[in-house]
Amino acid sequence: MTDRPKLIALALALAVDMLGSGLLLPVSLLYFTEVSGLRLSTVGPLLSVAALASLPVPLIVGQIADRTRPLDRVLAAQLLQGTAYAAYALVRGPGTLLLVAIVAAVGQRLFWSSFFSVVAGLAEPGEDERHADRRFALAGMIQMGATGVGALLGGLAVTYSWYQPVVYLNAASFVLSAALLLLVPRGAAPDPAERVAGGYRTLLRDRPYLLLIAVNTVFALCSILLGVAVPVYLIDGLSAPAWLVGPLLAANTVLLASGQRLAVRLVRPLSRAACLVLAGAIWVGWALVYAAAAGVPRWALIPCLLGGMILYAAADLIHAPISNALSAAAAPPAQRGRYLAVYQYTFAFAGIIAPAFFTTLFGAGVALPWLALAVVAAVASAVMWTLRAPLAARSSADQLVT
Repeated sequence: MTDRPKLIALALALAVDMLGSGLLLPVSLLYFTEVSGLRLSTVGPLLSVAALASLPVPLIVGQIADRTRPLDRVLAAQLLQGTAYAAYALVRGPGTLLLVAIVAAVGQRLFWSSFFSVVAGLAEPGEDERHADRRFALAGMIQMGATGVGALLGGLAVTYSWYQPVVYLNAASFVLSAALLLLVPRGAAPDPAERVAGGYRTLLRDRPYLLLIAVNTVFALCSILLGVAVPVYLIDGLSAPAWLVGPLLAANTVLLASGQRLAVRLVRPLSRAACLVLAGAIWVGWALVYAAAAGVPRWALIPCLLGGMILYAAADLIHAPISNALSAAAAPPAQRGRYLAVYQYTFAFAGIIAPAFFTTLFGAGVALPWLALAVVAAVASAVMWTLRAPLAARSSADQLVT
């Protein structure tokens, strides 16, 4: 199978998955309170416990990555998630809620710890190494677009209290996604003779890659803070019109769903590491503009926020595809599955840090979270600048191996 049919099958599988997941977003908490009859004060902590329980999954995936096909792991993840969401109908108390939530969280971590290895594995022998950037951009566009459409439909379902049908549709989406993934060639099983000794010790001694993980954790924090911090900042910090939150977030979603391939094309003259330096610098600008919004005249507030959102979107359009392509290219080919599984912790760590980072600093001053974010993003960009040469050398070496 040539690259295009493989990519189409994978793209359809991802689109179906993200459409179902987006559909569930507005319903996820309401289902347990409205259908299962549980208190919100019970549901929230249990879902957090389930997320924490799934944190070891990338480490486990990394441990078995050189003995399993990444596509097989993705298939297992889809079936796990489909089973978990189908079992929502059985939830009657905290115990069953925790069980199905853990299975769903494990399946989700397994998916994201393995999916990008599948995308990286689509590379054809001798192809231009930057062709991978376009594949990762396409995956990101599908993820954002399908999730956004699903969330809109989920919001409609909330209006009519269609909680149970949404959960069943989400479960079915994972089964359909798994069926579509069967059209993607699984590839050869890893050769035991090619396994690299050392396990995680090799990764822990890999200073450039560890720094890449640290830098991307900061960039992931910038990305996540949009949804976590901006609504609170606008309403409680700036007393901005409440109607502004939705259009700002929706505009960003549209840009991410439509512009990643264009962004990849525009930054192609730069190395991948330099692209991430640029994204970090733009995020610094976004954070400073949003910090300044606390002191602008009332008439300038909306233009200031819109200008800042354009900066945010520009940074995320560059970062989303390029960071995934760089993480794959910088990993040793024989240990790529392990490296990419661990790399996914950047987003997990950022998700854990973001709420405390924002709320703690916001309590001390409304502009303080953005000033602090500008500082850490600038430091991360400076560190990424120092990684340009070693990471470029790895990409060149990987190209020669391919």
